[in-house]
Amino acid sequence: MSTPTRVYIARLAGVAVFDPNGDQVGRVRDAVARLRPAQRPPEVVGLVAEMPMRRQIFLSINRITSIDADAIVLGSGTLNLRRFEKRPNELLVLQELLDRRVQIEPEHRAATVVDVAMECSRGGEWSLTRVAVREHTGRLTRRGNLHQVEWDKVGGLSGVADARGTANLLAVLEDLRPADLANALQDLPAARRIEVAAALNDQRLADVLSELPEHDQVEILAALGRERAADVLEEMDPDDAADLLGELPPPEQDVLLDLMEPDEANPVRQLLKYTPGTAGSVMTSEPVILPPDATVAEALARIREPQLSPAVAAQVFVARTPMTTPTGRYLGMVHFQRLLREPPADLLGGVVVNDIDPLRPATPLPEITRRMATYDLVAMPVIDRNNRLVGAVTVDDVLDHSLPRDWRDRDAVTGPATEATTSPTVADNPMERRHG
Repeated sequence: MSTPTRVYIARLAGVAVFDPNGDQVGRVRDAVARLRPAQRPPEVVGLVAEMPMRRQIFLSINRITSIDADAIVLGSGTLNLRRFEKRPNELLVLQELLDRRVQIEPEHRAATVVDVAMECSRGGEWSLTRVAVREHTGRLTRRGNLHQVEWDKVGGLSGVADARGTANLLAVLEDLRPADLANALQDLPAARRIEVAAALNDQRLADVLSELPEHDQVEILAALGRERAADVLEEMDPDDAADLLGELPPPEQDVLLDLMEPDEANPVRQLLKYTPGTAGSVMTSEPVILPPDATVAEALARIREPQLSPAVAAQVFVARTPMTTPTGRYLGMVHFQRLLREPPADLLGGVVVNDIDPLRPATPLPEITRRMATYDLVAMPVIDRNNRLVGAVTVDDVLDHSLPRDWRDRDAVTGPATEATTSPTVADNPMERRHG
C-alpha cells in the first residue's frame, strides 16, 4: 500500500475516493474499527464512503492501495453497494470518539479527543494506536495542551460516552454542503444529532433543517427551546419555515410565529393559509423582483447575490411598486440568459416577457408540473386575482413536493441491496464484510 504508515482519521473526512481508472466513486465519511480483547487497540477494517443518492458503503481496508490528504485510491473498480451497517463489535471512529471526554492514565487527567491515528504494521494490519487529546485546564481563559497519547494510556474510549462537546466533530463537518451535513446528522444517534445541530449557528442550522426529513426537523426544533427555534425559523426561507411549522400542532405554530420578528413571521403566516398541494403552499414569497425602470445591469447584480438558489436566481420578475409580495401589478419576467444578451443600460420594461400565463395560488401541483415541463421553465410566477405577484414556484419546490414524503429519510431512499462496478465486469465479493 502506497501510503504513510500513520494517518489521522479526522483529516480523511470528505476526501474523495477514486477507482483505479481515476473516476470518483464517493467521499470518506468515517473509519470502521473492530474492537479486540486483552487491551489490544482496535483493528481498522475499512472506511465508510458516501456515494451519490446518499448511499453509504463499506470499503475494506484491503482494497485501498493509496491514502493521502487529497485522495483515497482503490485497487479494484468493483464495489459492493450494500448499505453500510455497523456491527455490534465495531466502532465508528469519528462519530463515536471525537469530542469524547477521556482520562489520561495513570494520573487520570481529564481531556477531550481531538483526533485518532491509525497505523499500519509490517504485516499490513491497521490499528488505532494514538489519540490526539486536549487536556482540561479548569480555567475558562486558557485552552489545555494538545498532545498525542498511546491508545492504551487513554481511559474512557469504550462504552457509552458522557455528555460531550461538539467542536471537533463540527470542524470535520464544516465544509459539507447543507444536504451532506443533513445526511451526516441522520447517521448520528438521536441524542448526538441534537447536540451537534444545536451547536450550529442559526443560519447554518436553518439550511440543514431544510434538508432533513420532517420527523428529524420537528425533533431538533423541539429540543432547541422556543426562543432559539424562533430565531432559526427566521433564518429559513419562508416556504421552508412554513413547511416545518405545518408539521406542528396549530397552538405550537402560533407560539413560534409570535416569537418571530413580525417582518419574518408575516410571509410564513400567509403561506400557511394556502391549501396543501397548490401553488400557494409550495411557492417562495421572496423571488427576485424589480421595477420596470430598473436596468439590466441592476438585475444582473441582484441575481449574482450568493444567498440566492440557482432556481430563484434564474429569472427576475418585473412588477409595479411595492417590490415586496404582494406587489403592485405584475408585468412579466426576464430570464438571466436574456439579461446577458442585452446592453447593461437598457431598462427591464423593454425586455420583459409576459407571453406565458402565470399560476394562481390555487393551481394544483400536477398542473404546475405539466406547465413547467411544457415551457422548459425553472420557475413560474404566482399572481392573485388583482394581478399582484404573490410568489414564484421553482423547480426545486415542485420536486420537493412531488417526491414521496419520506424521500429525505436515508432509510427510505437507499433501496434494496445492489452491486455495481466501475470497470467492465460486475462482481460481488461475499466476503466483503467478513473481517477475518
